[in-house]
Amino acid sequence: MECTINWTGPQGMLFVAKTGSGHVTAMDGAPEGGGNNLAPRPMEMMLAGAGGCAAYDVVLILKRGRHEVLGCDVTLTSERADTDPKVFTRIHFAFTVSGRNLPAAAVERAVKLSHDKYCSASAMLGKTAEITWSVIVNEAP
Repeated sequence: MECTINWTGPQGMLFVAKTGSGHVTAMDGAPEGGGNNLAPRPMEMMLAGAGGCAAYDVVLILKRGRHEVLGCDVTLTSERADTDPKVFTRIHFAFTVSGRNLPAAAVERAVKLSHDKYCSASAMLGKTAEITWSVIVNEAP
């Protein structure tokens, strides 16, 4: 896996990342850190990556189990250390999954499998952060 990061220049702290799969995204800093608030912060991107990784796992596991999953949202809340490096110290994943006849036990199992076995991003972040999760299952109309 490869990623190239380019600083856009001396007028701020905007960086453009090009991934090995050919996609482009931007990262910026807060004005008090020299940025212009044009894009997410790098640490926000890490948190979003962990959420995307876990949600991807949950949907894939449920689909492979032939469950009719129609929606999957995850909200992450976090805390960081007060001193540098300001690593994540706590991250909570709050999943809301919807589907038709979707057993809560199947959703909880999928989330647990993602957390315990499959999600590389949360496994790495779990080296410094206490990772917790919760699940709400909604019946889709």
